Amino acid sequence: MRDSIVAWNAILKVHADEDLCGALADRMREGRLVFGGRLLCPFLRPFFLDAADEARVARASEALWRLGERFADAAAADPGLMRAVGMSDAEVALAAIPPGAGPASTAARADAFILPRSLQFAEYNAESPAGAGYSQRLAELFDASVLMTAFRREFDARFYTPIARLLDALLETWREWSGGKPAPRMAIVDWREVPTWSEFELLRDAFTAAGVPTTIHDPRDLMFDGTSLTAGGRRIDFVYRRVLINDIVARPDECGALVEAYRAGAICMANNLRCKIAHKKAFFAILTDERYDRLFDPADLEAVRAHVPWTRMVDADVAERLSRARERFVIKPNDEYGGAGVTLGWETDEPAWRAALDRAVREGTWIAQERIEVRREPFPICDGDRVAERDMLVDFAPYLFRGRVAGFLTRLSATGLANVTSGGGQVPAFVVQRTS
Repeated sequence: MRDSIVAWNAILKVHADEDLCGALADRMREGRLVFGGRLLCPFLRPFFLDAADEARVARASEALWRLGERFADAAAADPGLMRAVGMSDAEVALAAIPPGAGPASTAARADAFILPRSLQFAEYNAESPAGAGYSQRLAELFDASVLMTAFRREFDARFYTPIARLLDALLETWREWSGGKPAPRMAIVDWREVPTWSEFELLRDAFTAAGVPTTIHDPRDLMFDGTSLTAGGRRIDFVYRRVLINDIVARPDECGALVEAYRAGAICMANNLRCKIAHKKAFFAILTDERYDRLFDPADLEAVRAHVPWTRMVDADVAERLSRARERFVIKPNDEYGGAGVTLGWETDEPAWRAALDRAVREGTWIAQERIEVRREPFPICDGDRVAERDMLVDFAPYLFRGRVAGFLTRLSATGLANVTSGGGQVPAFVVQRTS
């Protein structure tokens, strides 16, 4: 896609005298494109991919979703498999609650690095993937810019609309669960202090405008009387759950009404509480261990094996192997977010690596993963009032709504970790093709 980048940068130079950074910031504020009060995108170029990239991403990531659902089903019937991915007693107990019909992960996201000759998945977010609302609204903002108008004189450029696709997926799960009842009263549920609250507002407004009345609630707002789940006196039929299972486990009293309504079958919940099974990072250890091949469709395994790095839970034997190959491995907590606790062997000295391995063995809740090739690209960035260019790591993460690619979260970082939580930025992704 080098020709599209060259063309965009040339257009950017033509408009260099305009206050592009100020205009971008103003439009993001107007559009509530903020994460914890910080503007999402300091960059002045989208990420570009072509139709061939789009197709290979869809093949691999949709197969990964199917494998995740197959493993969640198998593990729900076999607690030994849940233990194999490091599920705690409390998580096993939640996963054992019958969820009713529908997939474990109505919404998922595969965090990946895409290059011209490779596609590697780093993680699979099967629980509560954020950013779909931000991604679409940011793409719409760029789509309406003077830069994109000029760019379209040479290139076709299109973007996904994950908000509508997310709603379609949620409603399909509702119809399966309810037996085809009319559109539900929906609630987006998470703690009111989370930095993604502005995204919930974007989704609420879009869902309500589409005819699905939607409200946003903190778990502490919910009440369950044994029959109905309510908030502020209003009945809730469907919970789009964004509060994490980690928090449900850690704060059971505050999440009690939500769990009891789910247990009683009074609400449909997406993602349901079995999604944690494939969400654990050790799910990749299952996929890359031939002892578990019997659990999966061979065609899906073949489609994914080339894209999933070797992964294992860290025990003494694995730690010994890793101690001699620091440059080739990363150590991660089995269940954390935002890059917390990640140790990159190639950026760590020997004593710190040894200490990280010792901790991983001692705690028994860490995974090791083989290093994967990452993508870096120069991007124009707003540096105060001026435009600079920086070499950025590109994390490309397709959304999967009921197993179909529905858009992309594209995060940029100057460091080895690319996520908004740890300070990275976000850009929209466009599929582009030269017009002639």
